[in-house]
Amino acid sequence: MGTFPPLRVLAFETAVPPFDPPSDELIHLRTSRFLKALERLEAAASVQALRAGVAALRERIDRRSPALLNGHVPGDSVAVTVAFLNQAFSQVVAAQTLERAKYYLDRFAKSVTTPKHNAVSDINLNRWKEYDDILTDSLWVVERRDKSGAHSAQYWGNFIPQIPSQMMRRFTKPGEWVLDAFAGSGTTLIEGRRLGRNVVGIELQPEVADRTHELLAAEPNPHHTVTQILAGDSADVDYEAILAAHGQTSVQLVMLHPPYFDIIKFSDDPRDLSNARSVNEFLVMMGNVIDNVAPLLDAGRYLVLVIGDKYAGGRWIPLGFQTMNEVEQRGFLLKSIIVKNFEQTAAKRSHKELWRYRALAGGFYIFKHEYIFVFKKKS
Repeated sequence: MGTFPPLRVLAFETAVPPFDPPSDELIHLRTSRFLKALERLEAAASVQALRAGVAALRERIDRRSPALLNGHVPGDSVAVTVAFLNQAFSQVVAAQTLERAKYYLDRFAKSVTTPKHNAVSDINLNRWKEYDDILTDSLWVVERRDKSGAHSAQYWGNFIPQIPSQMMRRFTKPGEWVLDAFAGSGTTLIEGRRLGRNVVGIELQPEVADRTHELLAAEPNPHHTVTQILAGDSADVDYEAILAAHGQTSVQLVMLHPPYFDIIKFSDDPRDLSNARSVNEFLVMMGNVIDNVAPLLDAGRYLVLVIGDKYAGGRWIPLGFQTMNEVEQRGFLLKSIIVKNFEQTAAKRSHKELWRYRALAGGFYIFKHEYIFVFKKKS
């Protein structure tokens, strides 16, 4: 077991004590003995006695008492973060009445022993404060992309790995199936391997699919999940046959990160959405993709569309919202619109001053965002 930061014994003041800095360090508790310790605290006859008991229990944990922390016993072990323990204990000692303190103790015990999940993820809602790294705001300011492992920023138009990571953690459980209809350099597939999700990706260009296959070979697969990249047209590929080969009939999450119309030309293939002759044709082509993937998604599960707008002929074209409408018209409920700003793009970094001049001269504002539309498939 590693070295853990100390669990500071709090001074029992009337104000809420400050929490320790968040820590991802895990402590493996012996569940039965820890719960007995909490039960003894609940028997306290006064707030002062309860607080003294909390201080003593924290001291035992701080000393790594083998009676409490020998948590590798099969069926009698629970892993908690240091931050979680600190927050729970702090809330108990900050209570002004014995009744309230015991209420927090009871909730603390449930959080350790009774997982609570919603229908689409494995997030333990009884320990929701441990998930500091899962975003819940609608504005994401991202300084730089994750370049770890097999991730590559060489492919034009690929999206940052943080997006599929966040979406899979929020809207899937380990072992479930994800479909990425515009797989590109395999960002979603790589994240799926890391998170224990099965991912099937479709990429129109065979040479890109081949390179992505090579990238995937360099990424460890500790959960032994399926991560398959196939060359094909997402508007008419036989998804049912692809899934049937894995014994599956449906998926639990769909990721869509299409070309933003003709901003970047990805190929000469007329089936490529970046070669659409007009915005209307782009939307028709995009609608065909949605029609092909929508039947595969289980009812009540989520589809995520990542797309930006376009500026042409002196006019802002709301491509994101127009594409959003295509999804809404096909039996999906819009749940969220996330605005994501990403600072470190190659084009903006190398032409920053030029774009600022153009904006001042042309009376427009520089694109620094794109949208993440989150939809739920209606039952």
